[in-house]
Amino acid sequence: MKYYIIVGEASGDLHGSNLMKGLYAEDPQAVIRFWGGPLMDEVYKDRQASIENQPVGGLVRDYSEGAVIGFSQIILKAGSFLRKFKDCCDDIVAFNPDVVILIDYPGFNFRVAEFAHRKGFKVFYYIAPKVWASRENRVRKLKAYVDRLFIVFPFEKEYFDRKGVSYIYKGNPLVDAIDNSADLNISRSGFFSANGLEEKPSIAILAGSRKGEVSSMMPVCSAFADKMHQDPRFSGYQFIIAGAPSRSMAEYEPYLKGRESYMKVLFGHTHGIVKHSQAAVVNSGTASLETCLIGTPQVVAYASSDFNFKVARQIIKVDSISLGNLILGRKAFKELLQYHFTPENLFNEVCRLIEDDEYRENMLSDFHEIREALGGSGASLSVAKAMIAEL
Repeated sequence: MKYYIIVGEASGDLHGSNLMKGLYAEDPQAVIRFWGGPLMDEVYKDRQASIENQPVGGLVRDYSEGAVIGFSQIILKAGSFLRKFKDCCDDIVAFNPDVVILIDYPGFNFRVAEFAHRKGFKVFYYIAPKVWASRENRVRKLKAYVDRLFIVFPFEKEYFDRKGVSYIYKGNPLVDAIDNSADLNISRSGFFSANGLEEKPSIAILAGSRKGEVSSMMPVCSAFADKMHQDPRFSGYQFIIAGAPSRSMAEYEPYLKGRESYMKVLFGHTHGIVKHSQAAVVNSGTASLETCLIGTPQVVAYASSDFNFKVARQIIKVDSISLGNLILGRKAFKELLQYHFTPENLFNEVCRLIEDDEYRENMLSDFHEIREALGGSGASLSVAKAMIAEL
């Protein structure tokens, strides 16, 4: 069968790559064309190396070319968005897939869902849009344009049952992604040595995968690193920035000037950076849930423009923005948002994560509870099987 998959950010690329592995395993004749990233492209190329002549499959466009964050960026880039949407629609029609699979990225993918549905293509939505947090009017679109919804969080079941939306739940694919991560099977000394880092206490900084997230997070994180470095208790610590796959070194370099001795950037090893750090500062999103599953104490931080933040406050209906806290139903870890995201608040919280043993152990116990709630392994393969069965 022919599958057309669309993702729009790093987390979607991760889930898309694992789904592709499942589809290839369950459907030996699968031809997959996709808008994705390096992880999906790697799976496709590995497949191509073992099979002949699939000229219509493969990567159409890298998600990093068009990812935006915040309402103001959406307005400024409306023209580019519309051109990308038209290109996508034209390519779907030309490819003529058996199914269009949309992964998260609702601002773009809902438009595609409507188009594909009206053209008579079957539409699956994997990683449900967070309608339980905001923009509940999108539930109507799910019912109208999506043939089957595949959810990944246990708390979503009650919500979609109440809304009358049919879904399939097979657990969360992040469990597999973490358990199969090569970086987590390397010793601490081996990891640091292999990546040219000194083996000393570390703080992980995960500043997000989008350009706007990096530019919002890094000034505060850099000032926080300065403050910790100047404290005699932590002067021997290093701060390792997990470079996002869609970003370049040039985007981080301004924040390294004068800090080269204690602040580093490492690409392609986010899981290892988190695993081998004493604590992590994490931009809210999938990375925060990954940090829970890895088991490193964390503080979530998020900042945007005043305009974006004020708009978001009007439409977001949940008390937490972090998936781990939402799964647990209480605050396992602190969220420093907008005006509370300061170097001083980061410093105080990270100090507590390092020095307060009881606080740290309670958080790790909550992380274990979060992992248990997400179910066992094999979610990506189970979803692939379910999709094929639906088709």
